[in-house]
Amino acid sequence: MSKKRKTPEELRSHRWYGVNDLRSFGHRSRTAQMGYSREEYAGKPVIAILNTWSEINPCHTHFKQRVEEVKRGIWQAGGFPIELPAQTLSEPFQKPTTMLYRNFLAMEAEETIRSYPADGVVLMGGCDKTTPALLMGAISMDLPTIFLPAGPMLNGNWNGVTLGSGSDTWKYWADLRAGKITEEDWKGVEGGIARSPGHCMTMGTASTMTSAAEALGFTLPGFASIPAPDSRHAQMSAKTGMRIVEMVWEDLKPSDIITRKSVDNAVTTCLALSGSTNAIVHMIALARRAGVDLTLAQYDEIARRTPVLANIRPTGKYLMEDFYYAGGLRAMLKELGELIDGTQMTVNGKTLGENIADAQIYSEEVIYRRAKPLMPDTGLAVLRGNLAPDGAVIKPGAAEKRLHVHTGKAVVFKDYNDMAARIDSEELDCDENSVIVLQHAGPVGAPGMPEWGQLPIPQKILQKGVRDMLRISDARMSGTSYGACVLHVAPESFIGGPLALVQDGDLIELNVPERRLNVLISDEEMARRKAAWVAPEPRFRRGYGAMYQMHVMQANNGCEFDFMQRDGVGGSCASAGGEPEIH
Repeated sequence: MSKKRKTPEELRSHRWYGVNDLRSFGHRSRTAQMGYSREEYAGKPVIAILNTWSEINPCHTHFKQRVEEVKRGIWQAGGFPIELPAQTLSEPFQKPTTMLYRNFLAMEAEETIRSYPADGVVLMGGCDKTTPALLMGAISMDLPTIFLPAGPMLNGNWNGVTLGSGSDTWKYWADLRAGKITEEDWKGVEGGIARSPGHCMTMGTASTMTSAAEALGFTLPGFASIPAPDSRHAQMSAKTGMRIVEMVWEDLKPSDIITRKSVDNAVTTCLALSGSTNAIVHMIALARRAGVDLTLAQYDEIARRTPVLANIRPTGKYLMEDFYYAGGLRAMLKELGELIDGTQMTVNGKTLGENIADAQIYSEEVIYRRAKPLMPDTGLAVLRGNLAPDGAVIKPGAAEKRLHVHTGKAVVFKDYNDMAARIDSEELDCDENSVIVLQHAGPVGAPGMPEWGQLPIPQKILQKGVRDMLRISDARMSGTSYGACVLHVAPESFIGGPLALVQDGDLIELNVPERRLNVLISDEEMARRKAAWVAPEPRFRRGYGAMYQMHVMQANNGCEFDFMQRDGVGGSCASAGGEPEIH
């Protein structure tokens, strides 16, 4: 693409620093107070670095060092870096769920960029919700933006067994509950499953979304696959700092990068990776910030034609470190051929096709060829029926095939506490053919739609050797999880969706090939139950929670706030934000 290069007087920061008035005097004198002279910033692009590092976010432990490498690159390229801390979303620690705060960080990112003298932005994230949140905010603000992915941690190890975060947690927890391993074994898994900085090295939400960010065009080519401790990750951080300065002069913005086709590229990437089901919620929200109306139906349409090529847990065998050595995301994108639109622009000023032209697959055990994929299609399936009029999702590759077409009696839990109290009771009326149903786990009801969707299998069923059952909820589940888990049921039960009306003993039918999800009761009985349903009390009375429950949309609309999407997209009536006045 060709644009006229900006002059120093055209920089956005010039309004703060370059004007000869009283307010600019204040900005310059306060910058001098921090130890900088005019020569260090005058006429140079000011680069905001949104850093989500904190001492309770293990995925971003290395960001204290990486931000210094980004700054080094910015200085070398003739820019002026300003590090701005942003809310940390620490997946393992934040309760009830980081999803409750994704929109909070998206708003913070947008308003931070808008209100300070930034000409361009480096987004530092990786732990699950930070990637979509930061991108959502930056897309709405539309200044030159580049994303720095945290990178996956190294493979886990315990007594010679390779461990994958999340996936092996659930596996060995089930074995412990079934008496297959000892408490000492469990402690060994605990000590070996997470042994370096970086996010989950399975194909969880973190690796799915950083890969989507690269496919969208927001990272330097190949960056999303590099393990966090690798020295090449540090080198790419410095190059990211260098590149954002040039992007400012070129005026290369998110609106030049995100199109309908680049969104389709990102969705195709998520599906070819057999990525996290969470990606569908994030991609809908992110795309709509750019005015691209991504829907569940479109996602399912792309799923039906996209092969799964990445042999990565939980669907496959290997981990992200292996994926990187096998050629990484660039190699997989090249293998997808015409399923990827290579004409789309990326942050390095080249097209996606140019960025992957020389990529090679170095291990066909980790990255499969299209001619012989891990799965021919259906990395994710969108279900509909009287139980989910607005849709639900399942990851077929993570479920036992015998459950892809299944009918069983419902065992209903009214909320998470009810489930925790009764799931292992010997009195629970349940067998391996039952369908476990969890209510009040959605965006409003939980609150925040936590990752409760990989519902536990009752202990008495585990002891029979059963490791998968059909489970249904309006929750999400970790991308590192597995099992026949139907998720994101919309509308959710807390606001009166059909899931609220299911009772113990109802027959529930799942048919993945036909994309059906139904409770086998008559329309008349459904209407009778609906008429008798009583709305529960609101979860919040004040603060952010009260705003959240009033404005959050359902999972099929990306759990976005109704006032934050673009006009005419997803039923929103939001208007674009303006630039601040400098007084």
